[in-house]
Amino acid sequence: MSSETLATVDVRPPDPPTGDPADLPVVARPRVGQWIAAAVVLIALALLARSVARNDAFQWDVVGDYFTSASVLRGLWLTLWLTGAVMALGFALGTLLALGRLSANPVLRSVSWGYVWLFRSMPILVQLLFWFNIGALYPTLFGVKTVDLLGPVTIAVIGLTLHEAAYAAEVVRGGILSVDRGQVEAAQSLGLGRWRRLRRVVLPQAMRSIVPPAGNMLIGTLKGTSIVSVIAVQDLLYSVQLVYHRTYQVIPLLLVATLWYVVVTSLLSVGQYYVERHYARGSERTR
Repeated sequence: MSSETLATVDVRPPDPPTGDPADLPVVARPRVGQWIAAAVVLIALALLARSVARNDAFQWDVVGDYFTSASVLRGLWLTLWLTGAVMALGFALGTLLALGRLSANPVLRSVSWGYVWLFRSMPILVQLLFWFNIGALYPTLFGVKTVDLLGPVTIAVIGLTLHEAAYAAEVVRGGILSVDRGQVEAAQSLGLGRWRRLRRVVLPQAMRSIVPPAGNMLIGTLKGTSIVSVIAVQDLLYSVQLVYHRTYQVIPLLLVATLWYVVVTSLLSVGQYYVERHYARGSERTR
């Protein structure tokens, strides 16, 4: 190639685009795989819903008949009462255990740690059966026969509360430890006493960390109360069991219990959302 030809070749880079870069169109990359996966999932869900709705074995008419029956509603009420009592008592005892674990007293720390270790190590079913048969160890308590003093509902409350307190103690302890040490020192500098610091400064800030796991525990306790049916406590599950043992309609009666658990769990989830938002005020990032 001659020197004249080389001289005519333009080797300069192209001129950059003019105008504001923010005005340039942004074209999203097509995500074909995601849309295909979404379509497959929707089709599978539609087929599943169609199968459930048209399967006569579910006996939806029976589900409707028993959904608001008196026996089922009584069992539901006992389940809700048991859940509320266990959560209140469990977190009250768990708070004391958490304070014991954070105490400077080695005896309180050791006892609290031992309680948490023991009751988290034992399955809840084993605990309930143990308390149900406590009369074999102590035939009388306070001069009264144990079988007369501790009925099935009382045993359920005791067993579930002791189990719940072990987990609540760790939830509360984690929430207290999440509070910045500077907040405690500032309260000390103002001359606030220990219990007043805990009530007015530490716990309100710790609630941001306590509420989410506590909400999960509440929902878990609601479903976990179904285990008391093994000691003949007439909760929601035991109530439907009594019916299907008589009518042999097992599937529709189990669906009745399942639907009630879903309804109550959904309501508790909504409540948990608003409680979390309440305690998160002032900590959310704003632009």
